[in-house]
Amino acid sequence: MKLIGSTTSPYVRRIRLLLAATGQAYEFVDLNIYGEDRDELRKQNPALKIPVLHDGDDVIYDSRVIFRYLAAKLGLPALSWKEENQLTVIDAVNDSMVTLLLSQRSGLDTNEDRLLFNLQKERVTLSLQALEGLVQDGLFKQWDYRAICLFTALDWGLFRDTLVLEDTPALVSWLSEQQERPDVIPTDPRLV
Repeated sequence: MKLIGSTTSPYVRRIRLLLAATGQAYEFVDLNIYGEDRDELRKQNPALKIPVLHDGDDVIYDSRVIFRYLAAKLGLPALSWKEENQLTVIDAVNDSMVTLLLSQRSGLDTNEDRLLFNLQKERVTLSLQALEGLVQDGLFKQWDYRAICLFTALDWGLFRDTLVLEDTPALVSWLSEQQERPDVIPTDPRLV
């Protein structure tokens, strides 16, 4: 099994942590997707997204699809529709943070009163409020794929300085507990 991605991608990191949690052996290929490895990314995935998983003749794109593939292959429990909705909220935060970061790196001022930026910020705020309530309700106590996704999104937002958690104390506390997990340290993008 080979996982292609980037050490700084939260979507790649979630699959790396899932594979670590299941004890599944794999080869990791780290690409610089905005630099010298752009052509390799084009060869790997026409959608130009990471991660990409190779398992024999099977090639799977997108972290959520990869999760479903691995869940079936490794006998992990399927997600309920409620859990899928929780992942959608987590992905909304993550996608909006990525959009804001790429906008900034493109020389755009994301503090301008622009529809694109305003929508991303509103999505992050509302999604974080919803996730705060879910953490307060104890829904992320188990280190499963949902918790891994929440952790990687929040940690990436702090790593890229695209996230402020001052109004979400339960998320701050939960994230702090997860950062102490020995399995997250080898995938920390700050150590690259």
